[in-house]
Amino acid sequence: MLAVPLVGRVVGDGLGWEPYRLVDADGEVVDAVSAFLAELQAAGRSAATLRSYALDLLRWLRFCWAVGVPWDEASRGEARDFSRWMAVTGKPARPHWRHPDESPPPSLPTDATNAYAPSVRAHAETVLRAFYEFHREQDHGPVLNPFPLESSRRGRRANGHHNPMEQFRNERVGVYRPRIPERVPRAVPDETFNAIFARLGSNRDRALVAFYVSTGARASELLSTVQGGVDPGRQLLSVVRKGSGALQELPASTDAFVWLRLYQLEMQDVIPTGRRQPLFWTRRRPLRPLSYHAVHRMFERVVDGVGADVTLHALRHTAAYRMAEDPALPLTDVQWVLGHVHLTTTQIYLNPRRAGRMWCAASWLITTNRHAGPKSAPRPPRLWPIGPRICRCCSPPPTDERPPRRAARGGGAAAGPLPPSPDRLRLGDMPPEARQGGGVGDRALVEPSEPPGSRRTASRSRVAAGLVGGAAGRDLAATVVGLGGRPGPGELAPGTTAVVGPRRLSPLAPAADDGCPAQSDRGGPVAPIA
Repeated sequence: MLAVPLVGRVVGDGLGWEPYRLVDADGEVVDAVSAFLAELQAAGRSAATLRSYALDLLRWLRFCWAVGVPWDEASRGEARDFSRWMAVTGKPARPHWRHPDESPPPSLPTDATNAYAPSVRAHAETVLRAFYEFHREQDHGPVLNPFPLESSRRGRRANGHHNPMEQFRNERVGVYRPRIPERVPRAVPDETFNAIFARLGSNRDRALVAFYVSTGARASELLSTVQGGVDPGRQLLSVVRKGSGALQELPASTDAFVWLRLYQLEMQDVIPTGRRQPLFWTRRRPLRPLSYHAVHRMFERVVDGVGADVTLHALRHTAAYRMAEDPALPLTDVQWVLGHVHLTTTQIYLNPRRAGRMWCAASWLITTNRHAGPKSAPRPPRLWPIGPRICRCCSPPPTDERPPRRAARGGGAAAGPLPPSPDRLRLGDMPPEARQGGGVGDRALVEPSEPPGSRRTASRSRVAAGLVGGAAGRDLAATVVGLGGRPGPGELAPGTTAVVGPRRLSPLAPAADDGCPAQSDRGGPVAPIA
């Protein structure tokens, strides 16, 4: 593994003609980087952007110094090795900013915690490609850009054949640019936020966190607020937007203005006053305007004390989720408050939170396991046709005679297929027209001259007969056979039970135990027909 020494640094105060400069190991300013930063400043980039670009260039120059190749002689091979080095090696151990002369602790082995994130590597690739493209146009650097675009997408207009029904794709992708996974915004749970807020040590920090979680402003945007941009009467706070640089008023909660007033009362004789003076200042002397890195470090210390895994930017996601989940607030208003250019960026907050998804999945698993009964062997398939059990010991032996099946009255076709599972129903629960007759449907399925104990009778007694709500009473009575005599039309013999299905009705065995040995294992008598 290549050892890259931590030589050189980025110096500057973020103000003036040269906000930041890059110096080498001897303390000499690198002119190529200064010219590139001046070009960015002329294009309207902020001081924070200049510092970010300078840090990426410092990492690349340290690699070039380690391999012994000047920056203007670098080729595609050095660019490839640099991309591999960032993907394989971890973050170097740096000395503490309060004790720069002390030796840093030994570097940890490369793992997921100290490795460079894909977004950091992608940003470095973009910065270096723009840096070499600028010097190639000025005839100062190599003829070929060490960080080129893909050959399949080079030389044509980006999104030249874009479908207006689809989103824009990144058509200009570098060769050594890694794939950035799509990240879901993470919101801070209410319990964690309450624990973090309780550990804040000053009214200034409480006011900052309250403004972050109520306005949804970015960390740098809230620190751009001046004392004249606060309107407690209307509960508005003016910030400078990060992208456009426009001044915009944002509504904030009442608690945030209460903590802000307590902070102002504590510092009214310490910090300078004036409408153009910054609103938030450091607590240590010498007093200076509060910076983003100071707020970020303050929030990290509090989060480490709680034992949570949230960032300062997660407060903006929390405010966005809270506003998007409120049905009384339109999504376009949420877009305006957050400062998004496209509405599709705001729509990502309409998805359920990750904690909510996990809670729903866990609740479903608990409910499923609770209602799930003990597992048993599968039941054997039921044979068709299904009908009442027949006492074979009390019935005469079957014969081979099978009388013809009578067709339906009125020239209709024969009866339809037998129902697979008839429902038990008492005769008193049947509608009057089914008991008194008058319907048109399947008639007597058993010949009047057929003996009660024949095979035909036994087979037909396993099914139901008649139409539900429309079968004639005499047809219903004609099907109840094998019970010691044929009942008359419109009535059934007392002490019997019928089974009614979608098409037919058939008798069951006698309700009382008549001494038949086959009745002992039927699970008890069935309800008789009144």
